[in-house]
Amino acid sequence: MSVLVTRKNGIATVTLNRPDKLNALSGEMYHELADTFTALGTDGEARCVIVTGAGRAFCAGGDVGSMGNYDVVAGRQRSLSHQRMIKALHNLEKPVIAAVRGPAAGIGASIALACDLIVASETAYLLMAFKKVGVPPDGGSVFLLAQHLGIARAKELVYTARKLPAAEAHAMGIVMKIVPDDKLEDATNALAAEIAASATYALQLAKKMFQAMYVPTLEMLLEMENLAVCGARLTHDHREGVQAFLEKRPPKFLGR
Repeated sequence: MSVLVTRKNGIATVTLNRPDKLNALSGEMYHELADTFTALGTDGEARCVIVTGAGRAFCAGGDVGSMGNYDVVAGRQRSLSHQRMIKALHNLEKPVIAAVRGPAAGIGASIALACDLIVASETAYLLMAFKKVGVPPDGGSVFLLAQHLGIARAKELVYTARKLPAAEAHAMGIVMKIVPDDKLEDATNALAAEIAASATYALQLAKKMFQAMYVPTLEMLLEMENLAVCGARLTHDHREGVQAFLEKRPPKFLGR
């Protein structure tokens, strides 16, 4: 199973379970995650949700090996599956904690940012890797990153595609706390247990209030994102970025 769900003491833990690929998301995983997050929204036993990755990574992003082989229609359907997943997570009316170890790259960073709180290990980092394969950010990254950092800092991370280490992300206020690698599970479970034992319906309402503060909505941004990403997937630079990644060489972008 590429997505595992366990439940214990009011806590549902969703684990991306593709450690040999650093939990890069296959096409099927987007659907599995969307269904999982949607189902958890009506799961009366789940009072708090943890999202994490198996092995040494949270999520390395989308599986690049599956990119670059589709037309406009197929590309739009792919984008919609990404968006269905991120909307199901963002709109999940339960407190959600991301437990991040190693890379949270591309849409993996979007997943972490769509959670309410992030607990990171010392090896964790965020990476807006999209430009490396010649596409604009997807998974609501622009919306979510700008919420956390403001537009100027969000642009810097998108335009440079540099790693944002856990310590710097903590200083910026993205990450709630940093713990040693081997303490990540215990620290996250302790926080989730504290939240799950509280008045979680009141927290659900508070979450809706926080979401109501932002204009434009995530849905409005995702529609613009869909048009941008679908167009970018037809370019030379996207094809070159994917091929260069697979061949483990620097890409030669032409700006077209």
